[in-house]
Amino acid sequence: MRKYEKVKYVIQSLEDLYPNPPIPLNSSNDFTLLIAVLLSAQCTDERVNKVTPTLFSRADNPYDMVKLSISEIEDIIRSCGLSPSKSKNIYNLSNILIHKYQGDVPKKIDKLEELPGVGHKTASVIMSQAFNVPAFPVDTHIHRMMYRWGFSNGVNVQKTEKDAMKIFPKNLWNKLHLQIIFYAREYSPARGYELNKDFITKNIGRKSFINNYL
Repeated sequence: MRKYEKVKYVIQSLEDLYPNPPIPLNSSNDFTLLIAVLLSAQCTDERVNKVTPTLFSRADNPYDMVKLSISEIEDIIRSCGLSPSKSKNIYNLSNILIHKYQGDVPKKIDKLEELPGVGHKTASVIMSQAFNVPAFPVDTHIHRMMYRWGFSNGVNVQKTEKDAMKIFPKNLWNKLHLQIIFYAREYSPARGYELNKDFITKNIGRKSFINNYL
């Protein structure tokens, strides 16, 4: 199977499985999505979704968020991990949004990346999921699948992002990155992996990877 055929097969397989993939993190507006994505660093989406209802019931906008103290925010988000730094970042970025952006979340990726606690992946998620601007956020799931499928060399997520943007049509990026995440979680996990369940990798994957499971 040639590379373009593999890409076509992946796209069609994912479309058949996940025609309408939901955004995994619960949110009600751009601000709450930004906070939820920030909290998801080194934390599962499920855990974040258990924490955010309490936080957002008290503050679903930056103006209400800065009325909370950093320690109050930390107490609420403690189970997400890294709560001391995350609580400071949430408080500080809320202040910046108020004083620099009139309370709005900026719609440019470079401006997002200037906010405390917002790296390139988080900014890409916001551009994609909040503003529908084509982006291809790469998390550990996408990084893993791109390597297993033989589409990237696995050196780092920056290289994986560039490779994904080259091989997949731009108009599919926003949907496709979610589809890959759902597939990776369901069929191709990092732990407890079974090649026979991972039918996409079994059919098109990197030979050196597959051979380890034969």
